[in-house]
Amino acid sequence: MVRFGDVVKNVNSVERGPEAAGIERIVGLDHLDPGNLHIRRWDTPGKGTSFTRKFTPGQTLFGKRRAYQRKVAYAEFEGICSGDILTFEPKDKNTLLPELLSFICQTNAFFEHALGTSAGSLSPRTNWGALSEFEFALPPIEEQKCIAEILWATDEVEKQYHEAIGGLRETALAVQNECFGSYLKRGKQGLIPVVKLGSVLEQPIVNGIFRTRDQYGRGTLLVNVTDIYGSFRVGPNTLERVETDARERTTFSAIPGDVIFNRSSLVFDGIGKACLVPEWDEPVVFECHLMRARPDARRIDPRYLCRYSLSPFGRRYLFSRAQTTTMTTINQGDLGEMPIPLPTLDQQASAADRLDSVDASIEDMETHVQRAVMLRNDLINGLLAGGNAHV
Repeated sequence: MVRFGDVVKNVNSVERGPEAAGIERIVGLDHLDPGNLHIRRWDTPGKGTSFTRKFTPGQTLFGKRRAYQRKVAYAEFEGICSGDILTFEPKDKNTLLPELLSFICQTNAFFEHALGTSAGSLSPRTNWGALSEFEFALPPIEEQKCIAEILWATDEVEKQYHEAIGGLRETALAVQNECFGSYLKRGKQGLIPVVKLGSVLEQPIVNGIFRTRDQYGRGTLLVNVTDIYGSFRVGPNTLERVETDARERTTFSAIPGDVIFNRSSLVFDGIGKACLVPEWDEPVVFECHLMRARPDARRIDPRYLCRYSLSPFGRRYLFSRAQTTTMTTINQGDLGEMPIPLPTLDQQASAADRLDSVDASIEDMETHVQRAVMLRNDLINGLLAGGNAHV
């Protein structure tokens, strides 16, 4: 067992003229991604900075503010970082391997110590003096090399899955450009119709139901704004329940094939976010910050409508009609005016099928990422806590 401060040095190198020193990257706390050792975002000195703390390759960066965010990074380049980031390196590389230090800072025990020594209500911070008292089991250097090799291998697997997801998202964009872009071009040439959304619906667009918090917790399943983010189809497993009567369950129903749109959002990018309603096992309604479009399946494939609305072409129109005051909003009339290229139903289904296939691959990769993260965390806390990792 060793004290963190006995084997680790808190480096406080200062550089007040990064541009003159040839330093090209400025890293703030918001550039560190929770649970990810790689720094993938930064600013440049040209934008100006008040940061002066210098870091070098091989050092470990630890976010001391709001330690519960678990922001730790392994520096792969030279840069300047925020004063809310501590820079660590081993006092003796023959005692503690630099490549292992970042993983030690990712253990549950280290984060618990950091949280337990943080002070402040709105923005709690820990400090070097407190962190230096952390005690942990330090394996012999040869064992450290083996552990580091294993852990960096799991990190590489996760990295490759993320790269695969990035490639699939580029594929989805290419399919959208190929299908929707070509349809719009042919529409301008008069080869296929371009229609307004409202003209291919079974009934007018409807805003959702309003409920006070005391009416939650029982009754009918309710689609909320947060339920339509992160997925093409909204699922019933996470939905809340609200009190409704028979008339409301009809007026504000969300049935398979409906497309739900976000009509008001605190962030501009959220406006008009669309989601397809799948098969339900029971009645479902939707809340007042959402709108329902019920496609006429004889004219437009609901999946095609939703996919087009989520594409850069649909989003561009929705953004152009958004109104921003306290919140960003779009109304029923503007949504109903959205122009949509309308090829044959077979062509619509083909475009939707291709994008469904890409989505399924992305979901599969994201499942692999989750498993890789779980494995890495299990190994970190098992191998570096003197226990047995559950592999």
